[in-house]
Amino acid sequence: MSTRTFDKPEQNFEASRRFFLMASAAAGGGLLLSACATPDPTDGASTVAAAPAKPAAPPVDINAYIAISPDGAIRIMAKNPEIGQGIKTMLPMLIAEELDADWSKVQIEQGIADQARYGNQIAGGSFATPMHWTPHRQVGAAARLMLMQAAAAKWSVPVSELSTGPSVVRHAASKREISYGDLATEASAMPAPEKAVIDGLKLKDAKDYRIIGKSVKNWDSPRIVRGEPIFGIDVTVPGMKYASFEKCPVFGGKVVSADLEAAKAVPGVVDAFIVRQVGSDLMGLLDGVAVVADDWWTAKEARKKLNVVWDEGPTSTQSTTDYDRQAADFAKGAPKVANLRNDGDAANALKASAKTLEASYSYPFLVHAPLEPQNCTAHVKADGTCEIWAPTQNPGPGRAMVAAATGVPADKITIKLIRCGGGFGRRLANDYMVEAAAISKQAGNIPVKLVWTREDDMQHNPYRPAGYHNFKAGLDKDNKLVALTNHFVTFGAGEKPGNSAGLPPGEFPAGYIPNTNYGFSVIPFGVPTGPLRAPTSNAVCFAYQSFLDEVAHAAGKDPLDFRLELLASPTAPAPTPGRASFSPKRMSDALRIVAERSGWSRRASLPKGVGMGIAFYYSHQGHFAQVAKVKVQPTGQWRVLKVWVVGDIGSQIINPTNAINQVEGSIIDGIGEMSQKITIDRGRTVQANFYDMPLIRMPDAPQIDVHFNVTDNSPSGLGEPALPPVLPAVANAIFAATGKRIRSLPVIPADLRWA
Repeated sequence: MSTRTFDKPEQNFEASRRFFLMASAAAGGGLLLSACATPDPTDGASTVAAAPAKPAAPPVDINAYIAISPDGAIRIMAKNPEIGQGIKTMLPMLIAEELDADWSKVQIEQGIADQARYGNQIAGGSFATPMHWTPHRQVGAAARLMLMQAAAAKWSVPVSELSTGPSVVRHAASKREISYGDLATEASAMPAPEKAVIDGLKLKDAKDYRIIGKSVKNWDSPRIVRGEPIFGIDVTVPGMKYASFEKCPVFGGKVVSADLEAAKAVPGVVDAFIVRQVGSDLMGLLDGVAVVADDWWTAKEARKKLNVVWDEGPTSTQSTTDYDRQAADFAKGAPKVANLRNDGDAANALKASAKTLEASYSYPFLVHAPLEPQNCTAHVKADGTCEIWAPTQNPGPGRAMVAAATGVPADKITIKLIRCGGGFGRRLANDYMVEAAAISKQAGNIPVKLVWTREDDMQHNPYRPAGYHNFKAGLDKDNKLVALTNHFVTFGAGEKPGNSAGLPPGEFPAGYIPNTNYGFSVIPFGVPTGPLRAPTSNAVCFAYQSFLDEVAHAAGKDPLDFRLELLASPTAPAPTPGRASFSPKRMSDALRIVAERSGWSRRASLPKGVGMGIAFYYSHQGHFAQVAKVKVQPTGQWRVLKVWVVGDIGSQIINPTNAINQVEGSIIDGIGEMSQKITIDRGRTVQANFYDMPLIRMPDAPQIDVHFNVTDNSPSGLGEPALPPVLPAVANAIFAATGKRIRSLPVIPADLRWA
C-alpha cells in the first residue's frame, strides 16, 4: 500500500542540454526494423488505449528512432536495455511527446546494440533520464518538423502557418488537416534538419504535455502477465543446443584435468571440452569446462560427471574471517592513504573537543541475485560473423570481450538486446555473454544457449564489496559537530580500491564542518567486486547516516534538527555551475516534508518496541529523505511497518506510475539487504541459493508513502537514489525502539532482544 503525491513548482524549469543530438539521429532511412522482433499487436502501451493492429503497409523510416506506417501506426525505437526499470516505455514517451504523436498509435521496439546509431546503450547509474531528457525530445521535435515540411510542400503554404495535434498536421487558415501516415513517405524524403536547426527548435512547455507526466503502463507488462517468452532465458533459435559451464569455485582457478569422456557418455550430450581463460578480467572468460547437450537439464546433470581437478591459485587462502582480522588490525593504526579528504586540522580539533565519540561500522559482501539467472544465446558462425541474444545491461564491453575471445571482428558481431529478468548491476558484466560465444565457436560454430544454475549465479558474482568504517567525532561546548575522521578499510590492490569499493572524498558532512579527515587502507583480495544498485552509496550511506545519528544523540539533539543544522552550515560548498550537485536546500526541504508527513514530532507517543528513524542521501542526482517506523519484538524479531519517502528528482516525473514503482522497489530492496550477506571461505563463496541468502518476502514488505517534491531543476533518474537512505533510517529506528545500535550488517535478531 502506498501514498503517492507530487508538489508542483510555480515555474517550469527548461533543462539545459548536456548532450548533443547526432545529425544521424534525424537522418532518413536508417531504422533496421528487420533486425528486431515484431511486437505483439495486441499489446497495450498506455492506460488509455491498446496498440493498433499490425499495419497493412510497411512503415517508413523518418529517422533512426521513428517509423510511421501509412495507416498512422508509429514505431518508436527504445535504445537502452530494459531490466525492469521501465526505460523501454519512458524513452519513447519523450520522443512521442515532441513528435506530437497519438500515443494510442505508438508501438515500441527494442533496438539492437548499435553504438554508431544510438550512442552509448547502458542500463545503469540512473543515467537514462538526465542523458536523454533533451536529446530524445529533440529527436521527436525534428521528426515533427519534417512532417510539417512535407505538409507545407503538399499544400504550398509556409511551415510557420502549420501546427500539429495528435498525429496530424493542421493548417488553421484553410481548416485542412492531414495525418502523419499520409505524410510519412514525403517526410522521409525531406533533408534531415541541421544540428543548428535542431538546437533552435522550441520544445513544448510542460503545461502542454499530453504524454510526459501521465501514467503509462510499461510496454511489456501484458506479455509478462500472460507468461509469454520475452526474457533471455526464453530465447530459442533453429538448430540450437544447450550448454552448462563448470568454473572453478575459487575465482581465477585453472583447469588441470576433467573427465570429458564420462560427461560425453551421458545420453543427449553432444560435446564436452575445456575452455581456456582469455585476458585477466575476473568477470571475463575464465577457465572452465563446457558441456553441450540437446537439452539444458542433460547438460547440467552431465557436469556432475566431469570430476574437474583445479589449480585454485592464491585466492584459495582467503576468507571472510581473515578479512575481518586484517580490518581490525588496520583500524588500530593510521590509514595507509591518509588524506583522501582533509579540511582544517581534525586531529587537533578532536583533542580540543568538549566531547568525543568513536564507533566502527561494517557491512558484508552482497550478491545481486536477479531472479533470472545469467544466460545468453550465441552463434559464432563459420562465415566469420557472430549473432548474440543477450539480456545485458551494457552490451558495448560485451562485444569487445567476444571479439577478443573468438577472433570475430567487433563490427561483425550483432547483439540483440533481450529483456533482462532483473539486473541490479549484475548484467553490467558480460561474462556469461563471452562464455556463450566461446562455447559456440569451440562446439563447431553451432548456436548455443548457455544457462547458469542459481548456484553458478550466486557463487560467480561481482559482489558489492564489504567495508569497514572507523569514525571519530568531536563536539564543541555548544554540542556542535566540529570534527570528523574516518579510517575506511576496503578491498583492492596496493593502494587502489577495487571496483565500487572506494569512498567518495566529498561524503557528507565533509565541507559542512570545519575539520574533516578521511583516509583508507586496502585489504588485498582475489574476489571480483562491482556495482550493486546505488553502487557505493548503498553501503556508505548506512555507515555515515547511522553514525551521524549517534552523534546527534550524543549532542542531545533531535536527529532531524541536527541534520538540518549541519545542512545550514555557512561553509557548505557552492554548487558547480552547469553540473548536477548536492543542494543543501533541496535536501533540507525534503527532510522537513518527510518529517511532517511521517509525524516525526509525535514519535515519543509510540509504544515500547516501536521506533522511528530518519536519514537522507544524495546519489545519482536524486535528493531523498526517509523516515522508517520499525517494530522490534522482545525476542529481537523485527519488522519495518512503514517508510515515508520524499524525493526531489527535478522538474518532471515522466511516468508517475513507474516512478512510484521504482521507489517502492528500492525501499523493499534496501530492507532486504539488511538481512543478507556473502561470506568467503578458502576462496569460495559459502552461500549457494536462496535458502542461505534469502530475499525479502512479500509479507515483510512495509507500507510505503511516496512523495515527490517537484522543483525547478533538470529531471534526473530513479532506479537507484531512493535505496541508500532506507538502511540507516531502519537502523536508526531500531535504536529508537530498543536502545541498541546497528553497527554491523546483517541485522541479527538475537542481538536486539529486550524485555
